[in-house]
Amino acid sequence: MKGRNLHAAIHVSAVFAIWLAALMLIPALTDLYYGNPDWLVFAISALLVAVLGILTAVATRDFRPTYSVRFAFLLVNILWLTFAVAGALPFIESSQKMTVADAFFESMSGITTTGSTVMTGLDGLPPGLLLWRSILQWVGGLGVIVLGLFILPYLKIGGSSVFKLESSDRYTRPFSRLSTFATSLLGIYVASTLVCAVLYAMTGMSIFDSINHAMTTVSTGGFSTHDTSFEYFTNPLTHWVAIVFMLIGGIPFTALIVLMLRGRFDTFRDNQVLVMLAYAGALSLAVAVYLELSKTEDIVPAITHSTFNIVSLVTTTGYASANYLQWGSFAIAIAFMATFLGGCSGSTAGGIKAYRWIALYGVLRRAIDRFIYPHAVASVHSGKDKVSEETLDTVLLFFAAYMLLWALLTVALTLTGIDFLTAISGALTALSNVGPGLGDVIGPTGNFDSLPDSAKWILSFAMLVGRLEIFTVLVLLSPTFWQE
Repeated sequence: MKGRNLHAAIHVSAVFAIWLAALMLIPALTDLYYGNPDWLVFAISALLVAVLGILTAVATRDFRPTYSVRFAFLLVNILWLTFAVAGALPFIESSQKMTVADAFFESMSGITTTGSTVMTGLDGLPPGLLLWRSILQWVGGLGVIVLGLFILPYLKIGGSSVFKLESSDRYTRPFSRLSTFATSLLGIYVASTLVCAVLYAMTGMSIFDSINHAMTTVSTGGFSTHDTSFEYFTNPLTHWVAIVFMLIGGIPFTALIVLMLRGRFDTFRDNQVLVMLAYAGALSLAVAVYLELSKTEDIVPAITHSTFNIVSLVTTTGYASANYLQWGSFAIAIAFMATFLGGCSGSTAGGIKAYRWIALYGVLRRAIDRFIYPHAVASVHSGKDKVSEETLDTVLLFFAAYMLLWALLTVALTLTGIDFLTAISGALTALSNVGPGLGDVIGPTGNFDSLPDSAKWILSFAMLVGRLEIFTVLVLLSPTFWQE
């Protein structure tokens, strides 16, 4: 039965690889339009991935899975690995001649919407290659939403609270038919991207930049077409458009569906949305006031830059409008803290996520109350809704696993020869799928190119683990998973 499930998961992944091959034709046509010879690289990569995908899909077509938690775990991991491997091919064969480690890192960073990069000289890269990076993040962002809404709750890993939409039932979807829900989800995602691109263009971005940045903003991915990221764009309105759409990418897309298709604003009363907006706003204001008092920035640009960079970190987008490491120790500490926070469950954002912080606060508050009233029976609530003990156990296990993994990854990275600051912030930014770390090497004005290949492989694994909510990957490392 295990072999049948494995073959079935490979079959589904092969079918999706064929769709990814079709998407490679978009950068191929882009390079052909601009007269760049790299169009042939994408054409050949598309052909290779399509042929391998078709042959694999045909060879495994007769295998029917036993639909179970085990099969779901297997499918999710194989899907993401397939996307990362297939997405790396154009990088390897492009005019940049990237190593396998670099290409896989860049592809994994794209498909997990992390935004860390090993590529330099972005302003002079072939347009097709830049577009491919953006497409990977856009597809990855859509995949993350599907993962958070349909798969992780089924595996009892994700935040089921995203399903509180039109009734008191936290598992109610906005439409009774799954096909209607999926179509609406895709429509909202595409529409948000198009509106974002139009607004970017209206604020002075070129059409090419608008399309690329719209895809990486809504997906909260953070890949840019310029080495200086959003610092390249001097119009404050461009930054505020990004702020709005990064926040949109950080809220549950189910809420957007109900808002846009049914005109219901009450879905934004979901506690996790309010909590995310609260800590993003509070941290942004704190940094803005600090910049004004320290005479680093005038108040208006201080508000713009602090809000942009904090929202970018909170939503795990990873753009930078300035080198905030030069703002002083307080701003650096706030940026470091923001890296942990994350957006909402059911969004494109990564990180620990708001609903887990709500649950953790409830657990801590209940524990303190029990010191005063040892025999009291107390429940943890999110708003008016009781949080189940099973959910609380999962949240606490996640926090424990997150901290342990962060420590282990930091130690592993130091063994590759990199300094401690780069190791500890690199492990954190990969696990939270944020993008930039701290320090001169991987900070907001740096990149991951100078790291040894061994560190890039470790960080690629960390990005996958963080994107799939840790346990989805770790469960495959358990011998019990592979037993009958």
